[in-house]
Amino acid sequence: MRPRLFVLPVLLAATLALVHAQAPPPRAQGALNSFKAYYAAAVPRAGVVGSSVRVVHDDQVVFSDMVGWANLEKRRPVDDETAFHWASITKTFTGIALMQLRDRGLVRLDDPIVKYIPELREIHDPFGPVEAITLRHLLSHSAGFRNPTWPWGGDKPWQPFEPPGWLQLRAMFPYTEILFPPGSKYSYSNPGLVFIGKVIERVTNEDYETYVEKNVLRPLEMSRAYFDKSPYFLVRHRAESYFLRNGKPEPARFDFDTGVTVSNGGLNAPLGDMVKYLRFLMGAPGDAARQARYDEVLPRASLEEMWKPIVPVEGDDANGAERASMGLAFFLERHGGLDFVAHSGGQNGFISHFYVHLPSRTAYIVAFNTLGDPPAPGGAGDTRKLDREIRDYLFAHVFPLYVRD
Repeated sequence: MRPRLFVLPVLLAATLALVHAQAPPPRAQGALNSFKAYYAAAVPRAGVVGSSVRVVHDDQVVFSDMVGWANLEKRRPVDDETAFHWASITKTFTGIALMQLRDRGLVRLDDPIVKYIPELREIHDPFGPVEAITLRHLLSHSAGFRNPTWPWGGDKPWQPFEPPGWLQLRAMFPYTEILFPPGSKYSYSNPGLVFIGKVIERVTNEDYETYVEKNVLRPLEMSRAYFDKSPYFLVRHRAESYFLRNGKPEPARFDFDTGVTVSNGGLNAPLGDMVKYLRFLMGAPGDAARQARYDEVLPRASLEEMWKPIVPVEGDDANGAERASMGLAFFLERHGGLDFVAHSGGQNGFISHFYVHLPSRTAYIVAFNTLGDPPAPGGAGDTRKLDREIRDYLFAHVFPLYVRD
Protein backbone atom coordinates (compact mmCIF):
# COMPACT_ATOMS: atom_id res chain seq x y z
CA MET A 1 0.00 0.00 0.00
CA ARG A 2 1.12 3.56 -0.69
CA PRO A 3 2.32 5.32 2.52
CA ARG A 4 -0.17 7.82 3.91
CA LEU A 5 2.71 10.14 4.81
CA PHE A 6 3.09 11.09 1.15
CA VAL A 7 -0.58 11.77 0.51
CA LEU A 8 -1.09 14.12 3.43
CA PRO A 9 1.41 16.86 2.49
CA VAL A 10 0.19 16.79 -1.09
CA LEU A 11 -3.36 17.36 0.09
CA LEU A 12 -2.24 20.17 2.38
CA ALA A 13 -0.30 21.80 -0.45
CA ALA A 14 -3.03 21.54 -3.05
CA THR A 15 -3.87 24.79 -4.75
CA LEU A 16 -7.56 24.51 -5.34
CA ALA A 17 -8.76 27.98 -6.27
CA LEU A 18 -10.19 28.69 -9.71
CA VAL A 19 -7.62 31.15 -11.05
CA HIS A 20 -7.97 33.46 -14.04
CA ALA A 21 -11.15 31.60 -15.02
CA GLN A 22 -14.13 33.17 -16.67
CA ALA A 23 -17.33 32.74 -14.63
CA PRO A 24 -19.21 29.79 -16.17
CA PRO A 25 -22.93 29.77 -16.94
CA PRO A 26 -24.94 29.17 -13.75
CA ARG A 27 -26.03 25.73 -14.87
CA ALA A 28 -22.36 24.72 -15.32
CA GLN A 29 -21.11 26.05 -11.99
CA GLY A 30 -22.32 23.04 -10.03
CA ALA A 31 -20.69 20.59 -12.42
CA LEU A 32 -17.39 22.48 -12.25
CA ASN A 33 -17.52 22.60 -8.45
CA SER A 34 -18.05 18.84 -8.40
CA PHE A 35 -15.14 18.33 -10.80
CA LYS A 36 -12.95 20.54 -8.60
CA ALA A 37 -13.62 18.30 -5.61
CA TYR A 38 -13.10 15.14 -7.66
CA TYR A 39 -9.81 16.38 -9.17
CA ALA A 40 -8.44 17.53 -5.81
CA ALA A 41 -8.98 14.08 -4.33
CA ALA A 42 -8.14 11.92 -7.37
CA VAL A 43 -4.67 13.33 -8.09
CA PRO A 44 -3.04 12.63 -4.70
CA ARG A 45 -4.96 9.36 -4.38
CA ALA A 46 -3.15 8.16 -7.52
CA GLY A 47 0.20 9.11 -6.00
CA VAL A 48 0.75 12.01 -8.40
CA VAL A 49 3.03 14.69 -6.96
CA GLY A 50 1.67 17.61 -9.01
CA SER A 51 -0.88 18.36 -11.72
CA SER A 52 -2.66 21.19 -13.48
CA VAL A 53 -5.78 21.33 -15.66
CA ARG A 54 -7.64 23.91 -17.76
CA VAL A 55 -11.08 23.77 -19.40
CA VAL A 56 -11.69 26.26 -22.23
CA HIS A 57 -14.98 27.19 -23.86
CA ASP A 58 -15.51 29.79 -26.57
CA ASP A 59 -12.08 31.39 -25.95
CA GLN A 60 -12.59 31.63 -22.18
CA VAL A 61 -10.89 29.57 -19.49
CA VAL A 62 -13.92 28.38 -17.53
CA PHE A 63 -11.97 26.16 -15.14
CA SER A 64 -8.39 26.30 -13.93
CA ASP A 65 -6.96 24.28 -11.08
CA MET A 66 -3.65 23.06 -9.71
CA VAL A 67 -2.87 20.37 -7.18
CA GLY A 68 0.33 19.44 -5.38
CA TRP A 69 3.99 20.11 -5.96
CA ALA A 70 6.06 21.22 -8.92
CA ASN A 71 9.11 20.33 -6.85
CA LEU A 72 8.52 18.12 -3.84
CA GLU A 73 12.01 18.50 -2.39
CA LYS A 74 11.87 22.30 -2.44
CA ARG A 75 8.19 22.37 -1.43
CA ARG A 76 7.37 24.45 -4.48
CA PRO A 77 3.68 24.10 -5.36
CA VAL A 78 2.31 23.92 -8.89
CA ASP A 79 1.22 27.41 -9.95
CA ASP A 80 0.29 29.34 -13.09
CA GLU A 81 3.93 29.65 -14.14
CA THR A 82 4.85 25.99 -13.74
CA ALA A 83 6.20 24.59 -17.02
CA PHE A 84 5.38 20.95 -17.71
CA HIS A 85 7.02 18.76 -20.33
CA TRP A 86 4.53 17.98 -23.12
CA ALA A 87 6.39 15.08 -24.71
CA SER A 88 4.54 13.71 -27.76
CA ILE A 89 2.12 16.62 -27.94
CA THR A 90 5.15 18.20 -29.63
CA LYS A 91 4.31 16.03 -32.64
CA THR A 92 1.28 18.21 -33.41
CA PHE A 93 3.53 21.29 -33.64
CA THR A 94 5.84 19.35 -35.95
CA GLY A 95 2.90 18.46 -38.16
CA ILE A 96 1.79 22.08 -38.32
CA ALA A 97 5.32 23.14 -39.26
CA LEU A 98 5.42 20.63 -42.13
CA MET A 99 2.00 21.77 -43.35
CA GLN A 100 3.34 25.34 -43.44
CA LEU A 101 6.08 24.17 -45.79
CA ARG A 102 3.53 22.27 -47.86
CA ASP A 103 1.38 25.38 -48.22
CA ARG A 104 4.43 27.35 -49.35
CA GLY A 105 5.17 24.82 -52.07
CA LEU A 106 8.41 23.59 -50.46
CA VAL A 107 7.27 20.00 -49.88
CA ARG A 108 4.41 17.73 -50.93
CA LEU A 109 2.81 15.28 -48.53
CA ASP A 110 3.15 12.50 -51.08
CA ASP A 111 6.86 13.13 -51.60
CA PRO A 112 8.99 10.08 -50.71
CA ILE A 113 10.93 10.59 -47.50
CA VAL A 114 14.15 9.62 -49.28
CA LYS A 115 13.84 12.78 -51.37
CA TYR A 116 14.86 14.68 -48.23
CA ILE A 117 16.66 11.95 -46.26
CA PRO A 118 18.43 9.78 -48.86
CA GLU A 119 20.25 7.98 -46.02
CA LEU A 120 17.01 6.11 -45.37
CA ARG A 121 17.69 4.02 -48.46
CA GLU A 122 19.79 1.88 -46.10
CA ILE A 123 16.77 0.61 -44.16
CA HIS A 124 15.23 -2.75 -45.00
CA ASP A 125 11.79 -2.68 -46.61
CA PRO A 126 10.61 -6.21 -47.45
CA PHE A 127 7.38 -4.84 -48.94
CA GLY A 128 8.81 -2.82 -51.79
CA PRO A 129 11.04 0.15 -52.60
CA VAL A 130 11.77 2.63 -49.81
CA GLU A 131 10.60 5.35 -52.21
CA ALA A 132 7.03 4.26 -51.46
CA ILE A 133 7.25 5.72 -47.94
CA THR A 134 5.90 9.27 -47.99
CA LEU A 135 5.72 12.25 -45.67
CA ARG A 136 1.99 11.56 -45.34
CA HIS A 137 2.74 8.05 -44.07
CA LEU A 138 5.12 9.41 -41.46
CA LEU A 139 2.69 12.08 -40.21
CA SER A 140 -0.11 9.51 -39.91
CA HIS A 141 2.00 6.81 -38.20
CA SER A 142 1.37 4.45 -41.09
CA ALA A 143 4.88 4.19 -42.56
CA GLY A 144 5.80 0.90 -40.90
CA PHE A 145 8.66 2.09 -38.66
CA ARG A 146 9.10 0.74 -35.12
CA ASN A 147 7.75 2.67 -32.11
CA PRO A 148 10.84 3.60 -30.04
CA THR A 149 13.56 5.90 -31.30
CA TRP A 150 16.17 4.28 -29.08
CA PRO A 151 15.54 0.50 -29.26
CA TRP A 152 18.16 -0.47 -26.68
CA GLY A 153 17.79 -0.17 -22.93
CA GLY A 154 20.21 1.20 -20.38
CA ASP A 155 19.97 2.82 -16.99
CA LYS A 156 23.47 4.15 -16.47
CA PRO A 157 23.60 7.87 -15.61
CA TRP A 158 26.06 8.49 -18.44
CA GLN A 159 23.79 6.95 -21.07
CA PRO A 160 21.89 9.53 -23.14
CA PHE A 161 18.21 10.11 -22.53
CA GLU A 162 17.59 9.85 -26.28
CA PRO A 163 20.00 9.72 -29.24
CA PRO A 164 21.84 13.03 -28.82
CA GLY A 165 22.51 13.66 -32.51
CA TRP A 166 21.63 12.67 -36.04
CA LEU A 167 24.72 10.46 -36.36
CA GLN A 168 23.48 8.14 -33.62
CA LEU A 169 20.10 7.75 -35.31
CA ARG A 170 21.69 7.49 -38.72
CA ALA A 171 23.85 4.59 -37.52
CA MET A 172 20.69 2.56 -36.80
CA PHE A 173 19.40 2.66 -40.39
CA PRO A 174 21.10 -0.58 -41.54
CA TYR A 175 19.46 -2.27 -38.52
CA THR A 176 15.98 -0.86 -39.18
CA GLU A 177 13.22 -2.83 -40.90
CA ILE A 178 9.81 -1.72 -42.16
CA LEU A 179 7.23 -3.81 -40.30
CA PHE A 180 4.24 -3.67 -42.66
CA PRO A 181 3.33 -2.28 -46.10
CA PRO A 182 3.43 1.55 -45.82
CA GLY A 183 -0.03 3.06 -45.66
CA SER A 184 -1.75 -0.23 -44.84
CA LYS A 185 -2.37 0.38 -41.14
CA TYR A 186 -1.58 2.49 -38.08
CA SER A 187 1.36 1.82 -35.76
CA TYR A 188 2.67 4.62 -33.54
CA SER A 189 6.25 5.53 -34.42
CA ASN A 190 8.50 8.06 -32.75
CA PRO A 191 11.24 7.85 -35.41
CA GLY A 192 8.72 8.89 -38.05
CA LEU A 193 8.27 12.32 -36.46
CA VAL A 194 12.02 12.64 -35.91
CA PHE A 195 12.42 12.18 -39.67
CA ILE A 196 9.80 14.88 -40.28
CA GLY A 197 11.81 17.20 -38.02
CA LYS A 198 14.89 16.50 -40.12
CA VAL A 199 12.93 17.30 -43.29
CA ILE A 200 11.95 20.67 -41.78
CA GLU A 201 15.58 21.41 -41.01
CA ARG A 202 16.86 20.47 -44.45
CA VAL A 203 14.16 22.36 -46.33
CA THR A 204 14.42 25.55 -44.24
CA ASN A 205 18.16 25.39 -43.44
CA GLU A 206 17.27 26.15 -39.81
CA ASP A 207 17.32 24.10 -36.63
CA TYR A 208 13.93 22.59 -35.91
CA GLU A 209 13.60 24.54 -32.64
CA THR A 210 14.44 27.82 -34.34
CA TYR A 211 11.96 27.30 -37.16
CA VAL A 212 9.06 26.32 -34.87
CA GLU A 213 9.78 29.09 -32.38
CA LYS A 214 9.73 31.72 -35.13
CA ASN A 215 6.82 30.37 -37.15
CA VAL A 216 4.49 28.75 -34.59
CA LEU A 217 5.27 29.66 -30.98
CA ARG A 218 6.03 33.35 -31.48
CA PRO A 219 3.02 34.22 -33.68
CA LEU A 220 0.75 32.37 -31.22
CA GLU A 221 2.32 34.46 -28.40
CA MET A 222 3.49 31.35 -26.56
CA SER A 223 6.24 33.41 -24.97
CA ARG A 224 7.12 30.98 -22.17
CA ALA A 225 7.19 27.84 -24.30
CA TYR A 226 10.59 26.38 -25.20
CA PHE A 227 12.34 23.20 -26.26
CA ASP A 228 14.53 20.97 -24.12
CA LYS A 229 16.67 22.61 -21.44
CA SER A 230 15.13 25.61 -19.74
CA PRO A 231 16.29 29.18 -20.27
CA TYR A 232 18.02 30.31 -17.08
CA PHE A 233 15.20 32.63 -16.09
CA LEU A 234 12.64 29.82 -16.34
CA VAL A 235 14.53 27.00 -14.60
CA ARG A 236 12.86 27.82 -11.27
CA HIS A 237 9.44 27.37 -12.90
CA ARG A 238 10.09 24.00 -14.52
CA ALA A 239 8.28 21.10 -12.89
CA GLU A 240 10.37 18.28 -11.55
CA SER A 241 9.09 14.85 -12.58
CA TYR A 242 8.93 11.65 -10.55
CA PHE A 243 8.70 7.90 -10.75
CA LEU A 244 6.88 6.10 -7.98
CA ARG A 245 9.03 3.23 -6.75
CA ASN A 246 7.67 1.12 -3.93
CA GLY A 247 5.07 3.80 -3.35
CA LYS A 248 7.61 6.60 -2.93
CA PRO A 249 8.33 9.37 -5.46
CA GLU A 250 11.88 9.48 -6.76
CA PRO A 251 13.02 12.41 -8.93
CA ALA A 252 13.54 11.69 -12.62
CA ARG A 253 16.12 13.48 -14.76
CA PHE A 254 15.58 17.20 -14.37
CA ASP A 255 15.73 19.71 -17.23
CA PHE A 256 16.68 17.00 -19.70
CA ASP A 257 17.57 17.23 -23.38
CA THR A 258 15.62 15.14 -25.90
CA GLY A 259 18.51 15.35 -28.37
CA VAL A 260 17.76 14.55 -31.99
CA THR A 261 14.21 13.56 -30.99
CA VAL A 262 13.17 17.14 -30.17
CA SER A 263 10.61 17.22 -33.00
CA ASN A 264 9.07 14.09 -31.53
CA GLY A 265 8.78 15.27 -27.91
CA GLY A 266 10.85 18.25 -26.78
CA LEU A 267 8.29 20.95 -25.90
CA ASN A 268 7.93 22.53 -22.45
CA ALA A 269 5.41 25.22 -21.49
CA PRO A 270 3.09 26.39 -18.73
CA LEU A 271 -0.59 25.65 -19.21
CA GLY A 272 -1.34 29.28 -20.01
CA ASP A 273 0.70 29.02 -23.19
CA MET A 274 -0.90 25.70 -24.08
CA VAL A 275 -4.34 27.32 -23.77
CA LYS A 276 -3.22 29.76 -26.47
CA TYR A 277 -2.50 26.73 -28.63
CA LEU A 278 -5.95 25.29 -27.95
CA ARG A 279 -7.53 28.60 -29.00
CA PHE A 280 -5.62 28.43 -32.25
CA LEU A 281 -6.89 24.90 -32.86
CA MET A 282 -10.48 25.96 -32.10
CA GLY A 283 -10.24 29.03 -34.32
CA ALA A 284 -11.89 32.43 -33.94
CA PRO A 285 -15.01 32.39 -36.14
CA GLY A 286 -16.40 35.57 -34.57
CA ASP A 287 -13.16 37.53 -34.69
CA ALA A 288 -11.93 38.11 -38.23
CA ALA A 289 -8.74 39.90 -37.17
CA ARG A 290 -7.66 37.12 -34.81
CA GLN A 291 -8.55 34.41 -37.30
CA ALA A 292 -6.43 36.21 -39.87
CA ARG A 293 -3.49 36.01 -37.44
CA TYR A 294 -4.16 32.32 -36.92
CA ASP A 295 -4.29 31.81 -40.69
CA GLU A 296 -0.81 33.30 -40.95
CA VAL A 297 0.37 30.37 -38.84
CA LEU A 298 -1.66 27.86 -40.83
CA PRO A 299 -4.80 28.50 -42.91
CA ARG A 300 -7.92 27.01 -41.39
CA ALA A 301 -8.47 24.73 -44.38
CA SER A 302 -4.99 23.23 -43.96
CA LEU A 303 -5.53 22.71 -40.24
CA GLU A 304 -8.84 20.98 -40.92
CA GLU A 305 -7.09 18.81 -43.50
CA MET A 306 -4.96 17.48 -40.65
CA TRP A 307 -8.15 16.30 -38.91
CA LYS A 308 -9.38 14.03 -41.68
CA PRO A 309 -9.03 10.34 -40.78
CA ILE A 310 -6.34 8.43 -42.65
CA VAL A 311 -6.01 5.09 -40.82
CA PRO A 312 -8.07 3.54 -38.01
CA VAL A 313 -6.54 3.26 -34.56
CA GLU A 314 -7.22 0.22 -32.40
CA GLY A 315 -6.04 -1.28 -29.13
CA ASP A 316 -4.53 0.76 -26.32
CA ASP A 317 -3.80 3.72 -28.61
CA ALA A 318 -7.55 4.13 -29.18
CA ASN A 319 -7.80 5.33 -25.54
CA GLY A 320 -11.11 3.61 -25.00
CA ALA A 321 -12.76 5.62 -27.77
CA GLU A 322 -15.94 4.47 -29.49
CA ARG A 323 -14.06 5.15 -32.70
CA ALA A 324 -10.50 6.36 -33.24
CA SER A 325 -8.47 7.32 -36.28
CA MET A 326 -5.16 8.93 -37.05
CA GLY A 327 -5.09 12.10 -39.08
CA LEU A 328 -1.98 14.11 -39.87
CA ALA A 329 -0.21 14.25 -36.47
CA PHE A 330 -3.54 14.41 -34.56
CA PHE A 331 -5.71 11.65 -33.11
CA LEU A 332 -9.41 11.76 -33.94
CA GLU A 333 -11.52 10.12 -31.23
CA ARG A 334 -15.21 9.70 -30.51
CA HIS A 335 -16.36 9.62 -26.88
CA GLY A 336 -19.96 9.78 -25.70
CA GLY A 337 -21.13 10.41 -29.25
CA LEU A 338 -18.89 13.50 -29.58
CA ASP A 339 -15.90 13.80 -31.91
CA PHE A 340 -12.61 15.17 -30.59
CA VAL A 341 -9.22 16.20 -31.92
CA ALA A 342 -6.65 14.99 -29.41
CA HIS A 343 -3.11 14.06 -28.53
CA SER A 344 -1.31 12.78 -25.45
CA GLY A 345 2.24 12.89 -24.20
CA GLY A 346 4.33 10.76 -21.89
CA GLN A 347 8.05 10.95 -21.13
CA ASN A 348 10.39 10.89 -18.13
CA GLY A 349 7.50 10.72 -15.63
CA PHE A 350 5.41 13.44 -17.32
CA ILE A 351 1.95 12.56 -18.66
CA SER A 352 -0.31 14.99 -20.55
CA HIS A 353 -3.37 15.13 -22.78
CA PHE A 354 -5.60 17.55 -24.62
CA TYR A 355 -9.01 17.11 -26.23
CA VAL A 356 -10.80 19.64 -28.44
CA HIS A 357 -14.48 19.45 -29.40
CA LEU A 358 -14.46 21.72 -32.44
CA PRO A 359 -18.22 22.25 -32.99
CA SER A 360 -18.73 23.73 -29.51
CA ARG A 361 -15.21 25.19 -29.26
CA THR A 362 -14.74 23.42 -25.93
CA ALA A 363 -11.45 21.85 -24.87
CA TYR A 364 -9.40 20.76 -21.92
CA ILE A 365 -5.73 20.13 -21.25
CA VAL A 366 -4.15 18.36 -18.28
CA ALA A 367 -0.60 17.61 -17.14
CA PHE A 368 0.87 15.36 -14.44
CA ASN A 369 4.46 15.06 -13.25
CA THR A 370 4.42 11.50 -11.86
CA LEU A 371 4.34 7.94 -13.19
CA GLY A 372 4.84 4.54 -11.62
CA ASP A 373 7.92 2.64 -12.74
CA PRO A 374 6.40 0.37 -13.84
CA PRO A 375 2.90 1.64 -13.09
CA ALA A 376 0.74 -0.73 -11.09
CA PRO A 377 -2.47 -1.06 -13.14
CA GLY A 378 -5.19 0.76 -11.25
CA GLY A 379 -2.88 1.48 -8.33
CA ALA A 380 -0.46 4.14 -7.19
CA GLY A 381 1.37 5.63 -10.14
CA ASP A 382 -1.10 4.49 -12.79
CA THR A 383 -1.29 8.04 -14.11
CA ARG A 384 -2.64 6.97 -17.48
CA LYS A 385 -5.66 5.46 -15.73
CA LEU A 386 -6.13 8.73 -13.83
CA ASP A 387 -5.82 10.61 -17.13
CA ARG A 388 -8.62 8.50 -18.62
CA GLU A 389 -10.81 8.88 -15.54
CA ILE A 390 -10.48 12.69 -15.61
CA ARG A 391 -11.35 12.65 -19.32
CA ASP A 392 -14.39 10.46 -18.74
CA TYR A 393 -15.58 12.66 -15.86
CA LEU A 394 -15.32 15.82 -17.94
CA PHE A 395 -17.00 14.25 -20.96
CA ALA A 396 -19.86 12.88 -18.85
CA HIS A 397 -20.52 15.85 -16.55
CA VAL A 398 -18.99 19.06 -17.94
CA PHE A 399 -18.69 19.01 -21.73
CA PRO A 400 -22.39 18.25 -22.39
CA LEU A 401 -23.30 21.53 -20.68
CA TYR A 402 -21.22 23.53 -23.14
CA VAL A 403 -21.97 21.42 -26.19
CA ARG A 404 -25.63 22.34 -25.77
CA ASP A 405 -24.86 26.07 -25.42
